[in-house]
Amino acid sequence: MTDLIDIHGVCAPGFEAVREAFAANFTDAPEGLDEQAARFSVVIEGEAVVDLWGGWADTAKTTPFTDATLTSVFSTGKAVMALLMATAVEAGQVDYDQTVASLWPAFGAAGKQDVTVAQLMSHQAGLPGFSEAVEPSIWFDAPAVLDRLAAQAPMWAPGTASGYHPITVGYLANEVYRRATGRTMGQALRQDFSDLDLWIGLPESEHGRAAQMRKPTAAPSLGVIDPIKQAAFLDRGSAPGGRGSTEWRKMEIPSANLHGTALGLARMMGVVANGGALDGRSVLSAGTLEQLTRERIHGPDKVLPYTISWAAGLMRNDGLKVFGPGEAFGHYGWGGSMAMADPSQRLSAAYVMTRQSPHLIGDPRPRRLLEALYGAL
Repeated sequence: MTDLIDIHGVCAPGFEAVREAFAANFTDAPEGLDEQAARFSVVIEGEAVVDLWGGWADTAKTTPFTDATLTSVFSTGKAVMALLMATAVEAGQVDYDQTVASLWPAFGAAGKQDVTVAQLMSHQAGLPGFSEAVEPSIWFDAPAVLDRLAAQAPMWAPGTASGYHPITVGYLANEVYRRATGRTMGQALRQDFSDLDLWIGLPESEHGRAAQMRKPTAAPSLGVIDPIKQAAFLDRGSAPGGRGSTEWRKMEIPSANLHGTALGLARMMGVVANGGALDGRSVLSAGTLEQLTRERIHGPDKVLPYTISWAAGLMRNDGLKVFGPGEAFGHYGWGGSMAMADPSQRLSAAYVMTRQSPHLIGDPRPRRLLEALYGAL
């Protein structure tokens, strides 16, 4: 089957089944989601044992997808957001148990005074969207977004349940991080992890490397719609709009517009897989890593139609089992992208693609790849 599609990259001996699964996603994808372009990278103990890519970076099929192509991964960037917050905890600049209002007093309005950083990162703050109608262009005015969210009453009692914050959590976490560290998450990512091809806020000089995305043909399934889900996903102002893709790429939205490569994501998640280390450099101590990955809340999510175990910004594999069979951690993004880490195997992996599916979690294409990967271990 690998002869039917031009696949590039490396695949270590013993992982041939992963290459076959990668090729099959182009020719016989589950649910008819044949790939337009994709990349899948696996790093074990710091070594890239699988790094495969293929397809076209543009919908006209004139520009090959290469190892330098950047892909928008939407909410998969929340995994990087979680790791960046953990670095601030490691540096003693933030404590997961401190209140957000202790760093940002205005946030304590309307019953949010006791919301902790850990609760914010695990989607328990009750701010999955705006409670009043807004224009989609508001997202390009970060101070306006922050002022509204700081003044807004939570949509449920904070700390009692999770309710996925698709976009708002990125603005909120970035503001906490900025107030604690003096830098934005986008700045810190480029300064502290400059060897990883990951960007929160993509400079216009890099836009030529960004692949064109093919939007899904159907909306994601959210179950029974209520005002909370409506605000999170379905209101006219639930997502950025009205300014074009150039302005959207340039904005720093850690929860929604990270651009990068699968290898960069897999290497970043290697911090979780390898006891807090990246390429021999200690990034997180064992204590901070435990705080990042331990369960913060487990139960039916108020926005996503799943029962989810949330860590401090990462999804835990407990129950969902969308990151393979192990005790893994990670995040999915709208349309199918995924990044994960399995400390028991010292393994991290990431999948990016340009053809989006309606899946918010557990796209069948990366799940096929993970099944082949674990079968090869």
